[in-house]
Amino acid sequence: MIPKTALAALLIAPSFSFAATVLSAPPEFNNKSYVLMDFETGQILAAKNENEKLAPASMTKMMTSYIIEQKLLNGELTEDEKVRMNESAWCRGSSTESCMYVPLNGTATSLEMLRGIIIQSGNDASKAMAEHIAGNEGTFAHMMNQEAKRIGMVNTHFINSTGMPAEGHYSTAKDMAVLAQHIIHDSSKYYPIYSEKEFAFNGIKQGNRNALLYTDPSVDGLKTGHTDEAGYCLTTSAKRGPTRLISVIFGAPSMNERASQTRDLLAWGYANFETKSVQPGKQVLAKAKVWFGKDADVQIGLAENFNVTMPKGQANAIKTQLVVQPKLTAPLKAGQVVGKYVATLDGKVIAEKPLVALKAVEEANFFARMIDHVKQFFSNLF
Repeated sequence: MIPKTALAALLIAPSFSFAATVLSAPPEFNNKSYVLMDFETGQILAAKNENEKLAPASMTKMMTSYIIEQKLLNGELTEDEKVRMNESAWCRGSSTESCMYVPLNGTATSLEMLRGIIIQSGNDASKAMAEHIAGNEGTFAHMMNQEAKRIGMVNTHFINSTGMPAEGHYSTAKDMAVLAQHIIHDSSKYYPIYSEKEFAFNGIKQGNRNALLYTDPSVDGLKTGHTDEAGYCLTTSAKRGPTRLISVIFGAPSMNERASQTRDLLAWGYANFETKSVQPGKQVLAKAKVWFGKDADVQIGLAENFNVTMPKGQANAIKTQLVVQPKLTAPLKAGQVVGKYVATLDGKVIAEKPLVALKAVEEANFFARMIDHVKQFFSNLF
């Protein structure tokens, strides 16, 4: 298993440039900001104001749902755990906010609340889960900010769990794409919920507000958002063949516009880029010297398949390189990061993935370690 720090490096890659390759110009949109990201590598394929801090509206709930999903996966929550709807979270049926409509002092399970957040965009479900997990929404917002920092959302700050307007509550198109990337990868067990078109609770059936789920079979998530301040927002993911793209729209002028802009952006991405396999995972790529170990070397490779998204027709021009950390020392755990596998195109890095030890190497006994100390001493002299 890849450590969390390595996973963050794997998912959040730099924004690579394809300047040497001729591409059609990305479409121009009437919105505040947008991003088109390749899921596999984190490459930014097209962008406008991608780092501008803006109100994310209900796209905020992606972080709320992500935290719930991770707690379900690690056992801190159970799917059938009862969650109470306190008055502080209860929705009174106001037309100014979206609700799951859990009755006051009623309960729903964690899994029902998760569906209420993702599909129905329930503010009441979001606040009830925040209180259930952290005691109050303010403390939960602190948890949200910690998670944002951990996964590399560098221009985001949350004040609440819902995305209702609040001073100092902001994110960016790029950060929302990073969050979507982590939801798809880290929460794969629960990710299918993001494609569900409707959910009924308490006799009230509500449809998913992501219009593309009804018209594009390749779209399988993620979240809409709208307030007067934010405009119409949408984070979407689509998979066609081996290529998964993530798009984020901030501040479109209408519900129809956010859908059509997303549709056009995805169409441009799939017309200009393709995903190719560079190297399968779990194969021995090399052996590296290990100091102070029971074994003199360690087999290294990739924990997962390495796929790269690139301009169409450029696959044969990709070059790869193994970069191994110098002077590896035992003990090494299976899956421990020991370097990186780098893919380049036109002399520029387009993607990289951690190299890991495929097997553990235990520490040698005292006398063997002393011999390695002597060898290391003399090797440093030359």
